[in-house]
Amino acid sequence: MKFLDLKDIAERDIELVNPTSAEKILAIGRLAGMAPGKTLIDFGCGYAEPLVLWAESYGISGLGIDIREKAVQRARAKITRLGLAERLEIVHGSGADYSFEPGSFDYAACVGASFIWGGFRSALDAMQRAIRPDGKMIVGEVYWLKETVPHELAQAQSEFHSEAWLLRAAREAGFDVQYVVRASHDDWDRYEAGNWDGLLRWIEENPAHPERQQVIDHLHESQDEYFTYGREYFGWGLYLLNPVRYR
Repeated sequence: MKFLDLKDIAERDIELVNPTSAEKILAIGRLAGMAPGKTLIDFGCGYAEPLVLWAESYGISGLGIDIREKAVQRARAKITRLGLAERLEIVHGSGADYSFEPGSFDYAACVGASFIWGGFRSALDAMQRAIRPDGKMIVGEVYWLKETVPHELAQAQSEFHSEAWLLRAAREAGFDVQYVVRASHDDWDRYEAGNWDGLLRWIEENPAHPERQQVIDHLHESQDEYFTYGREYFGWGLYLLNPVRYR
């Protein structure tokens, strides 16, 4: 079973597929100045929950891109059900390969999917091509909570960095961090446990599935990592990035 298929199973009842909340997604949108007439492109949009929240609360229009077919289907069904299809569009494909008119959006977002381009710094370079000169970016990113990380964990998660590193990377890309809304332990617990619940219910519902053991192994590996390391060492934040205009 492919990793993305495992994610489809784990996230069966989860709309926000990151350790955050609707309140925090709305807060970062308000701080960004979202308003009717503004446009946003969301790379790796998942089930489009941030797009939906911002569209319903602030009146924006937007485009979301995701590589998972099932995620795209769910997102499109949700948007249609909520009457937002005239303002929101979901595209099936790779965010890294999606062709857009440079400088055509007021906002670019990538909430927990910078791996699309191989990491945070590369994501900033790619995303900023989508926004107008005064446009802003919203990036959800994991980071190390502590300076000292066990060697085996650092090797396993070599793409993670400290928040100080993220700050330097944003500045190198020509952005100031205008605001950050961080995940709490409760946010992490809710997200991780929501995945376990989805996996376990699938395991119980599919006793004869030929790939059942792989799903069981994925559940246990996920729990082992979180209980052993994750809750102590993993942080996550929504970063509002504002282009530097005062030089």
